[in-house]
Amino acid sequence: MRFLIARSMNPEKAAKMFCQWKKWRAEMVPLGYITDSEVADESAAEKVYLQGLSKNGYPVLIIKVNKHFPSKDQVQFKKFVVHALDKTIASLFKGREIGNEKFIGILDLQNITYSNVDVRGMITGFQFLQAYYPERLATCYLLHMPQFFVTIWRFICRFLDKATQQKMRIVISEEQKEEFIREVGEDILPEEYGGRAKLVLLQDVAVNHYHKVEE
Repeated sequence: MRFLIARSMNPEKAAKMFCQWKKWRAEMVPLGYITDSEVADESAAEKVYLQGLSKNGYPVLIIKVNKHFPSKDQVQFKKFVVHALDKTIASLFKGREIGNEKFIGILDLQNITYSNVDVRGMITGFQFLQAYYPERLATCYLLHMPQFFVTIWRFICRFLDKATQQKMRIVISEEQKEEFIREVGEDILPEEYGGRAKLVLLQDVAVNHYHKVEE
């Protein structure tokens, strides 16, 4: 159904997308999941956090961009993207029946410099979402966007389809901040973003059966 929705309920286009996903999945994730050892260097940067479920039952994935630097090992970087997305989706199963299949993404751009800017990496991440994780992203919030990044973001948006662009929320005004906190929920939103929770590193989250996320 997710593939059908992503292709406007066109069965031929959805079937083609599904077949492309199956081929990609077999090549990228032959074991069915990415092991921690395969992405050890990326995990060591401690740049990705996985909070609990939002008010609407969506897992919340936070990326601190100022801790990211363009990877010299693109294979490992791509595996890390898959690892993070799979684990986020698998956390939906934690302690309850399957409900919503989407997640909320938060890109924290605070204190970033040009050395943190990874245009290729961001495009890769969003293209993976669009092509291989259809209808998984509920909303992506961009926080603390510096002025120099505005032009870069406009360039990146050229690689996003219309449906993905509509899920982007740049949080600037106080009203937007209040809406952001309200939509995510104070109970699982870290204190530095206006909530009451603590940041939880992706690698510190235990998720059972996350290797079955796409089965």
